[in-house]
Amino acid sequence: MRKRPILTRRFVRPSFTSLIEKKRDNGEFTQDEIRYIIDSVLDGEMLQHQQAALLMAIYFANMSAQETAILTEEMMFSGEVIDLSTIAKPKIDKYSTGGVGDKTSLVLAPLAMASGIVVPMMCGVEQEYVVNTLDKLSSIPGFKGAMSIEHFQGQLARVGGVIAEQIKELAPADQIFYNLRLETGTIPSLPLITGSVLSKKLAEGAEGLVIDVKWGNGSFIKDLEQAKQLARSMTRVGRSMKRRCVALVTDMNQPLGDSVGTSLEIKEAIQLLKGEGPEDMKELVLKLGMEIVRLAGVAGSTLSAKQTVQRHLADGSALEKLKEVVKAQGGDTSFIDHTEKFPMARYIRKLPAPKRGYLHTISADLIAQGVSILGASQDADGKIDHAVGVSDIKNVGTQVKQGEPLMMIHYNDEAKLEQALELFKSSYRLAPKRPVPPPLVVERVA
Repeated sequence: MRKRPILTRRFVRPSFTSLIEKKRDNGEFTQDEIRYIIDSVLDGEMLQHQQAALLMAIYFANMSAQETAILTEEMMFSGEVIDLSTIAKPKIDKYSTGGVGDKTSLVLAPLAMASGIVVPMMCGVEQEYVVNTLDKLSSIPGFKGAMSIEHFQGQLARVGGVIAEQIKELAPADQIFYNLRLETGTIPSLPLITGSVLSKKLAEGAEGLVIDVKWGNGSFIKDLEQAKQLARSMTRVGRSMKRRCVALVTDMNQPLGDSVGTSLEIKEAIQLLKGEGPEDMKELVLKLGMEIVRLAGVAGSTLSAKQTVQRHLADGSALEKLKEVVKAQGGDTSFIDHTEKFPMARYIRKLPAPKRGYLHTISADLIAQGVSILGASQDADGKIDHAVGVSDIKNVGTQVKQGEPLMMIHYNDEAKLEQALELFKSSYRLAPKRPVPPPLVVERVA
């Protein structure tokens, strides 16, 4: 599975201090130097404080496109690389930088499978307050995200899709760096994000990747230009590694869809797989789905791609694929057929509009943090309250009357509600004039 190049014989190992100073002074690393850094991180030769200094130097001095590509490849080869060449169908994955209410992966994976595409999807850690895909799926009794490489390969060959936890044998150097980036404030570094995402995605055996780069108050990328730069970085490095790659830069200045939570989002995803659901989610699913089928070669033209996506949503075949994945991973598929079986919160309360006006802005991050307080994220014991969250979220540009609900809050604990309410109230700003909502898809990079 693994074909790790070795250092060239002529390479003279520099001191770690000199490497840190080189990057600090805007120098460019060679392939041997990057390979040496990764080897030294893996074997513990480079101490943690030296790694932290190096990450900070990269954060401020950046990396060239060539350096980023080398870093990505070296991190990919730091562990196992899964070989899916025995599976004849195209193997395409989808990645999102993470957003509030974003349940597109739950829709796009089965949609791609219904289109004849194999989807090797592994899910990593999201932002602290964002409910991740596997937490949502865990609201289905019995569903298991953890699996071995052998199980992963077998399910792909048998079912055509997997939605799994990141397997620890893949890109271990990235996991070391990522944990340290969390502690050193270097998460936003574009070359480190690029290397982190692509090293794991390409190690899982994907031949192509559709990337949803989110920007706005509900994303860790707050600046639009930075989001565009990340999209360009990821597609450029993907191509340099002989992988098909396309990215969409999408708006995350308000929650996606009508709900935020675990079981609430699963139920919305099921609606979308029936061709129903909120318009913004339907638009994003359509556009990302079209990119996936075109990248896989299943559809040649824009019209053909659109028809393929719409057909599999309308005829129920995509929904059936979700059931196949859930069943293969131990989940109770009756919850998909009968969504009323999902846990219901004891209490539902509306968040009333304080005055008449138009919804001018919505802070998606504050809504996500409020939902997390209600219990929708894992607590210290790893427990999640799958019943809590918010639904019926009004969108930017909507006109409301005083007292009209801006959202419905589903909760089980009055004390937690009081904490969350302050965040929910602060998340909305009303104005007398209708704003012009930003486009959902800002830019396509291919």
